[in-house]
Amino acid sequence: MDNQIFEKKMRELEYFHNLRLLPGTHTIIRADGRSFSKYTSSIFEKPFDLKFHELMVETAKALLSELGGIYAYTESDEISVLFPPDWALFDRSLEKIVSISASIASATFTGIARTAVNFDSRVCSAANKSQVVDYFLWRQADATRCALNGWSYWMLRKNGETGENAAVILEKKSIAFKNELLFQNGINFNELPAWQRRGTGLYWEKYEKPGYNPIARQEVVAVRRRLKVDEELPIKDEYKEFIYGFLTVV
Repeated sequence: MDNQIFEKKMRELEYFHNLRLLPGTHTIIRADGRSFSKYTSSIFEKPFDLKFHELMVETAKALLSELGGIYAYTESDEISVLFPPDWALFDRSLEKIVSISASIASATFTGIARTAVNFDSRVCSAANKSQVVDYFLWRQADATRCALNGWSYWMLRKNGETGENAAVILEKKSIAFKNELLFQNGINFNELPAWQRRGTGLYWEKYEKPGYNPIARQEVVAVRRRLKVDEELPIKDEYKEFIYGFLTVV
């Protein structure tokens, strides 16, 4: 068989390679740690560990920087990165975006932690700004829910309950019940670090950097940009307006 004909026949089997993101839509990539519950169980403190949090923030920085995102959000073992409608990296190839974003996350975390981990990725295409805002409100609500559940579960475990008993005690219990459980054990959920309850945002900010022009022999100010790590994110309507702020510049 002719080599060109043979190659064309084989290429036709790569059907998913031809999938492209819908034009004109906001893209959101979400990278999740694979089997991280098992990985973190014997290495990090429960329910939250500052070192693990820092590893996730550094991984989010890599995704945001290398892929050209405008906003990243991380909570627990997941990272969501937002891209503008005209984002055209990899010609908007779905296969490339999913595989390379997972690769960047896995390599970054592994390199810093010095232990091999894996991330998987998925892509969300938002047709309008409201869907983008709803997405991030959804992930922040998940962060709050998981934080309350995690603190409640590990409080019971530290008080001597088995994992099975702790799960049974908390099953179908209200938010008020869990808050009271923590309060009776000396923890006010609303006073825990905001990054645990609300997640962490990363975005670009402009700043002025003083300098000197040796030719003109005068002081100058250059405008640069840097990544800001925001661990005091607003919630509800304020967070909604916060996210809209990233969408008005694209």
